[in-house]
Amino acid sequence: MTGDLTTLPKAHLHLHFTGSMRLSTLQELAAGYGVRLPAALIDGDPLRLPATERGWFRFQRLYDAARACVRSEADMRRIVDEAAADDAAEGSGRLEIQVDPTSYAPFMGGITPAVEAVLDAASTASRDHGLEVAVIVAASRTRHPLDARTLARLAAQYAGEGAGEVVGFGLSNDERRGDTAEFAHAFSIARRAGLASVPHGGELLGPSHVHDVVAHLSPDRIGHGVRAGEDPQMLDRLVTAGTTLEVCPASNVSLGVYREDADVPLRRLVDAGARVALGADDPLLFGSRLVAQYETARSVHGFSDAELADLARASVRGSRAGPTTRARLLADIDAWARQAEHRP
Repeated sequence: MTGDLTTLPKAHLHLHFTGSMRLSTLQELAAGYGVRLPAALIDGDPLRLPATERGWFRFQRLYDAARACVRSEADMRRIVDEAAADDAAEGSGRLEIQVDPTSYAPFMGGITPAVEAVLDAASTASRDHGLEVAVIVAASRTRHPLDARTLARLAAQYAGEGAGEVVGFGLSNDERRGDTAEFAHAFSIARRAGLASVPHGGELLGPSHVHDVVAHLSPDRIGHGVRAGEDPQMLDRLVTAGTTLEVCPASNVSLGVYREDADVPLRRLVDAGARVALGADDPLLFGSRLVAQYETARSVHGFSDAELADLARASVRGSRAGPTTRARLLADIDAWARQAEHRP
């Protein structure tokens, strides 16, 4: 027998705000606002797109259609609460959810009240569901780097490590857009405030993009980063630096980066000594939550219970959880591993 992955304590470090939404919630919000959703969002099939600009455009169009159904503070609070409940049910003791407040500023009266609503909802959800929910504020590559600086300064005002606090600053959207170096100033602002540097990189583009991210943004974690496996020197550099790679197998396949689950270089990264934290990215579009990523590691990549426990430990160590939370989660993972070892 194998261990129950829903009871394996873990941290979830790569989950986007809108992409975390339950399909039932999206459908309810759309009906309430009279929005007709694209069939690809509600047909129950995971997204499958080529790793091209056209493929990304379709993904972004669907994501924007879902985001357009979030139109009030109550909607935002509901999404955070349900994301926390879903992660708690899957064994997460720590969730660091990523949000770009710019998208929700129009109906919230600005980016500041949008961030404050998410932070307050995260604090409440933490108490209600028995895990810590912290927040990563993310800028978009499709906007001007000055906008990123504004978001970094905003994020710095709420910096901390606990529930309902901002723990990191990210950079998301199409890796082919924008000049990575032009976002360096924003990340410097965030780092001076003690925030983790958590940009996306090395998914749609190859290891050269990982190099740019490392050179200009000094990441503590890289969202995805899987293409680093194609460059042994780059991978060794990440291993030496202790940079966490937030690997999201389901989204890699859905966006055409790899043809099938077995092609995701999870085993290669781990065997090289990389710190890998599994993430679900956008379950709404990819149809796969966090435990499913661990199940893929087990059933497709042959990870044993001991190795799955190591992945969970890496997620905790890569998080910005405080010493007390970190120690508790690591002890709970050890207990899970011992039980799994003695399971007949």
